[in-house]
Amino acid sequence: MSDYRIASIPGDGIGVDVQIEARKVLDTAARLHGFGLKWTEFDWSCERYTKTGAMMPADGIEQLSAFDGILLGAVGFPGVADHVSLWGLLIPIRRAFSQYINLRPVRLLPGTTSVLGGRSGDELEMVIVRENSEGEYSAIGGRHNAGRPDEFALQESVFTRVGVERVVRFAFELARTRTSRVCSATKSNGIIHTMPFWDEIFASVAKEYPDVAAEQCHIDALVARMVQDPGRLDVVVGSNLFGDILSDLAAAVTGGLGMAPSGNINPPGEFPSMFEAVHGSAPDIAGQGIANPVAQILAAAMMLDHLGETVAAQAINATVEQVLTEGAVLTPDLGGRATTSDLGSAVAAGLG
Repeated sequence: MSDYRIASIPGDGIGVDVQIEARKVLDTAARLHGFGLKWTEFDWSCERYTKTGAMMPADGIEQLSAFDGILLGAVGFPGVADHVSLWGLLIPIRRAFSQYINLRPVRLLPGTTSVLGGRSGDELEMVIVRENSEGEYSAIGGRHNAGRPDEFALQESVFTRVGVERVVRFAFELARTRTSRVCSATKSNGIIHTMPFWDEIFASVAKEYPDVAAEQCHIDALVARMVQDPGRLDVVVGSNLFGDILSDLAAAVTGGLGMAPSGNINPPGEFPSMFEAVHGSAPDIAGQGIANPVAQILAAAMMLDHLGETVAAQAINATVEQVLTEGAVLTPDLGGRATTSDLGSAVAAGLG
């Protein structure tokens, strides 16, 4: 029997609520499928920041390096600036562990509805492959002449050949397992240096995959297509910023952020990968028992799949679909009256 060491970081707000349910489902899956999960919980959060001045301890990365996987709840709370919480926890983990792929699969799950009327489930399924370690989310730059009329801010983007090529190649390899279609998000008509560079590398890699249909689409046209004709999209690859925006939009048109999981992946497996729901911490409903745990449960299934427990991951995904299809246990955002715990328990029970 395999035993996996998993770091649990519930975070803030509803991150704590949905993490409980994801762990409940994972523990049930582990028992039924013959593997073990050894959990270690960390209180790294905005609450910790208000007490200590740091989102995590100085040796936090070193502590996490011993684990096989990381399950992260949502992070963020009023009173702590978003850039503080993000750069104090999530981004350092992504970069220290070379989690250069942010994988965000989205689909219209049974029992849910899309804001796009008349669209079928087949039309509303895609995966966003987001570059996760460089691009527009760079720390290079600064603010100058603070407080003066001529104050200005300078923000530098960083695009390396190795960084762009590996995320593009990942997208093409993924497409081969799906419908063999890749669309690259760009803005090379307006962003004069980085986007033409991105486009050139995309075109070069595409030549190595003649069996995959490849196209480039300007980001403004692409967001319109995602709303007007989503069935034309399957694998979408984009830079850090474009991928972030596109994945939230894709989740919004396929049932909402409460249904969308994500993984911060280190493809070679040299370091632990980290899995989380796409949604935020929603402190206004935290602790009320009404948060939807589906996204976090699906993120947990992604973690199992990444660890090689594919059968267990598939069982969780199928059970989530079954529970949603039956419609007897749904949280308020899905039109039901069930609690967060009710929905998590229903998925766990359905596994057996």
